[in-house]
Amino acid sequence: MSTDASQDWQHWHEQRTAAVASSYGPLSLTGTYWLSDFPEGRIPAVPGEWRADGDEVVLSAGAEDAVTVDGKPLIGTVRLTADHGPIHESRAESAGRRLVVLRREGEWAVRDFDPESEARRAFQGIEATPYDEKWVRPGVFRPYSEDRHVRVENADGKERGLGLSGELVFDLNGAEHSLQVAVEDDGTLWAVFADATSGRDSYRFRFLRPAAPAADGSVTVDFNRALLPPCAFAAHFICPFPPPGNTLDAAVAAGERRVAGV
Repeated sequence: MSTDASQDWQHWHEQRTAAVASSYGPLSLTGTYWLSDFPEGRIPAVPGEWRADGDEVVLSAGAEDAVTVDGKPLIGTVRLTADHGPIHESRAESAGRRLVVLRREGEWAVRDFDPESEARRAFQGIEATPYDEKWVRPGVFRPYSEDRHVRVENADGKERGLGLSGELVFDLNGAEHSLQVAVEDDGTLWAVFADATSGRDSYRFRFLRPAAPAADGSVTVDFNRALLPPCAFAAHFICPFPPPGNTLDAAVAAGERRVAGV
């Protein structure tokens, strides 16, 4: 085993744990509220009045709501679009809670990230399998002629579209396997997958984020860095389940397995 590779992995694991435990990491999400469920505009757990209006959300607040937008107290009304940056840079805040505007398939929601969440206070770490170089596999990315969209169940029980750009092909234990993957804006790949350990020795599914493929399509597939999805940390995320074909019959005993103590 490469000592450098093992140390790199340990550093990655420590950074990942710190990010999860940070003030506005996934553990701090206490609710995802779809505005269509609150036609009167008042979400009981969230200050202010929130209404969808076409391509924007209208937020109204009074002094009693203690809402700030862009760092300034909001008394009146402001129009918001979806937040895409880091949680701590979201425009709306109240008493340290970040109120993040979300849009999925035309539906608007507000997410409440609270650093004082019970899950964050109770967090004991991430159980992960120690680094093993056998889980670092050479692979190749084979793009589709055009992107595909499939409907998959999400963690909240609803079906939503999942965009897929190609297949990631690699060898495990002498057998060829493949995963359907999306290509992120920066060229890196993203897969939602399950395997023979899922739901038993590991969470029911995980994410894999390989680096951008080389010009010839070659890419390193490192299962040591398999990730727990956000919904493993807070039930209010709407993570997609693996698309058809992304459940490996092999046992991938590598990477993050589960939230410690859960």
